[in-house]
Amino acid sequence: MPRIDDPPESPWRTHSGRQVYDNPWITVIHYDVTTPGGSPGIYGVVHFRTAACAILPLFEDGTTVLVGQYRYAIRRYSWELPEGGVDPADPLAGARRELQEETGYTARQWHQLPDITLSNSITDETGFIYLAWDLDPGTAKPEETEALVSRRLPMAEVLAMARSGQIHDILTLATLYGAVDAARDGRLPEPLARLVLAGVT
Repeated sequence: MPRIDDPPESPWRTHSGRQVYDNPWITVIHYDVTTPGGSPGIYGVVHFRTAACAILPLFEDGTTVLVGQYRYAIRRYSWELPEGGVDPADPLAGARRELQEETGYTARQWHQLPDITLSNSITDETGFIYLAWDLDPGTAKPEETEALVSRRLPMAEVLAMARSGQIHDILTLATLYGAVDAARDGRLPEPLARLVLAGVT
């Protein structure tokens, strides 16, 4: 699905595009372009079939849940919030599914933070961010490609892990810092802000 209809505000001019790779998750498109400086060039774009989402589950005792797994692409272990691919037409439904699959928890209350873009120099991937609370436990059902370990930790400890680099996943970092910033700025309902800031200095 190469697109060559440049919006009026774009300093790039697209002349042609062709699909060079495709699998069930991504498509790679090669474009021939004129750069903003006026020279001929090429651009490769990774198109995602789904959007990304991250969920910050919040408990009354000031804890949340991290999920650990080995990430093949970066050859590193990664501690993250529950996250995964969702249908951009109904990201909340996907977020509910991912939370339950990865942690077993279901939430009665949800709040969405502003969307973000991920690695936007080479991909068109959008990230949806949710806070979830009023939680009920259940049984996690990860996919067969996921070897997951979950840890329930105080928010203060999770933020310390983010500051020290133990958490390096950008979607998790954006969710954590976005939630704290929104809570401190009064952009969250008071009961939710209290859960986000529990134990946080």
